[in-house]
Amino acid sequence: MSPLLLFPLGLAALAALAVPLLVHLRRRTEEVPLDFAALRWLDPLPRPRRRLRFDEWVLLALRLLLVALLALLLARPAVLGWEDTGARVLVAPGVDPAAARAAAGAEANLRWIAPGFPAVEGTAAPAPGAASSLIRQFDAELPPEASLTILVPPVLAGVDAAPLRLTRKARWRIVDSPAPAATPAPPPAPALAVRYAPGQTASLRYFRAAAEAWSDAPRFEAATGTDLPPADQVLVWLTPGPVPGSVTDWVSEGGTALLGPAAEVAMPAATAPVWTDEAGAPLVEGGPLGAGRLMRFTRALEPAAMPDLLAPGFASSLRDLVSPPAPPPARVSAAAFAPVAGTKPYPLPPRELGDWLAVLIALAFAAERWLASRARRFAA
Repeated sequence: MSPLLLFPLGLAALAALAVPLLVHLRRRTEEVPLDFAALRWLDPLPRPRRRLRFDEWVLLALRLLLVALLALLLARPAVLGWEDTGARVLVAPGVDPAAARAAAGAEANLRWIAPGFPAVEGTAAPAPGAASSLIRQFDAELPPEASLTILVPPVLAGVDAAPLRLTRKARWRIVDSPAPAATPAPPPAPALAVRYAPGQTASLRYFRAAAEAWSDAPRFEAATGTDLPPADQVLVWLTPGPVPGSVTDWVSEGGTALLGPAAEVAMPAATAPVWTDEAGAPLVEGGPLGAGRLMRFTRALEPAAMPDLLAPGFASSLRDLVSPPAPPPARVSAAAFAPVAGTKPYPLPPRELGDWLAVLIALAFAAERWLASRARRFAA
């Protein structure tokens, strides 16, 4: 264990040690000599040389100690090598607390794999989070000598694509859950809001058929005009000619728009083919615009120009086109995700002693106040 100061410049406050010394010297000058009348006629004698003397040594020592402790607190004392090397047990959400306690033992220190690593006893099971990142963080903050056990359910949620590499060989134990983990619900089908020119309804049937193929309760709406749908719907703009600025503003704020081939608009700088036919020719091009996506068909929406409109996979291809990117998989078989050792240990930060020093300062201040205010000190 090595002591150190994180801010040695704080010791400059030790210059304040002169303040209690000056205060005690000043108290002696407050004594006013009183001449007696009977001594008035005596010949003055040379006064003895006054010596530097302090009264109330205990009080003075306490005040000097208090100033020194405050200066030490400013210097932020700390120690290296003062870590708890006891065994740790991490419990993943989805593991029953009683089963975790039975597997780890009655004296084990159980912590949830959750932000802050709360104790298992006395807290509700947290929702699955970034399990991989949290395990790596907990491992990096442990002393190299501490052992680590990780209790996980058969299917672990909240993982990332990277293998789990730790600084130590952790004990990986799979604990059967009392109930299988809930399967996440599939994402809802996209909602299409089609805007078309009056009398030009020939291409509407392709988008209506796609919406009906996506769900038993299709979310499809078509109208003329320039009314814009909510941001969570996909705008299909089939009106030829210049596209109003309100449409591009709507896309920039996070919307997704699919324009007809006759729409006139400045496409994003990063425009690229996003849907191609079997020969590799582009059917739809587009790119990000602000916080949203702007796309446009490159061919007329009729079977003669675009045979894919009648293909069996048109509905699924259109859904993949307008749906937001799917999040990466976050669930994995726990047996296949066991961590391996090999990561270089991280240097542990020093442990600061500010809290203990603050308690000592409070005790010294209370003792100083008691000595400074006791009744007998002022007795005549």
